[in-house]
Amino acid sequence: MKKIVIILALVVLSQAKAQIDPVKYPTYTNIDDALKSGQPVYSISLRGKKMFNLPAEIQKLPSVFFLNLMENNFEKMDESIFSLKELTILNLSENSIKYIPDEIASLQKLESLSFSLNSLTGINPKLAGLHLLKVIHLDANNLNVFPEALLEISGLEEINLQGNQISFVTKDLDKIKSLKSLNLASNQINDMDGLRFPESLKYLELQQNSIAVLPERIYRLKNLEFLNVGQNNIREISPEVKGLKNVVSINLANNRLKDLPGEFSKLKNLKTLILTGNPIGKSTLEKLKALLPGTQIYF
Repeated sequence: MKKIVIILALVVLSQAKAQIDPVKYPTYTNIDDALKSGQPVYSISLRGKKMFNLPAEIQKLPSVFFLNLMENNFEKMDESIFSLKELTILNLSENSIKYIPDEIASLQKLESLSFSLNSLTGINPKLAGLHLLKVIHLDANNLNVFPEALLEISGLEEINLQGNQISFVTKDLDKIKSLKSLNLASNQINDMDGLRFPESLKYLELQQNSIAVLPERIYRLKNLEFLNVGQNNIREISPEVKGLKNVVSINLANNRLKDLPGEFSKLKNLKTLILTGNPIGKSTLEKLKALLPGTQIYF
């Protein structure tokens, strides 16, 4: 998980400031060195410095757009952060932050925000004011409901809420019009009835919950490419699965499935189907292989 967060941040960084020469404008790992550089400073990584507070001198570096503060000892967001109005990417993962202050709304240029592996129990509604935000990582916290503030950021493309304690997911997820990736794995979700997903979704992760029935609207996601609902309590897949026209990979491992509908044969783009840990008989598996000759089936 840590590697994924870092790689994502670097990818967004390269896209956001591709015109900046990484040799001429390096990523500084020390505030003093950055201040002595005598040139605009755009990127700072203070990862793993065991800091409890951010040096106030960082306020003298107003050009910073990439700030990595992961693996420290912050219990709150330091006020100095909010003076950096050019911040585009902010990584505060692996700290001990318990809340997000109102001042978060002042970082109007934020596109990527990571709070993975902290101690958040709720999300400040002011987060809704970050209209340019595209990526937010809130995985491995102590959240028990889907953050309503995210519904107001229609440009969000990726939401990671894996490893929380979420049992309730708001029904109008389709308000997030640009959402491509949604990770709700390893929560406490059991009822998804009436849930409306954005049509733009390509990646949907719902593994390790307590879901017994997949909502019909999942089967209408024509842009969905990857669906993971492994380790739930699913006994049946609807024939409406044929609506997943672009799905490439489906993970149904460790559920209670004994059979799958013949409509799986309509999934012409399906390359991978994972069925391990289900009570499916040998004859049923042979039937599936015949239906899906171009699909790698794991059982």
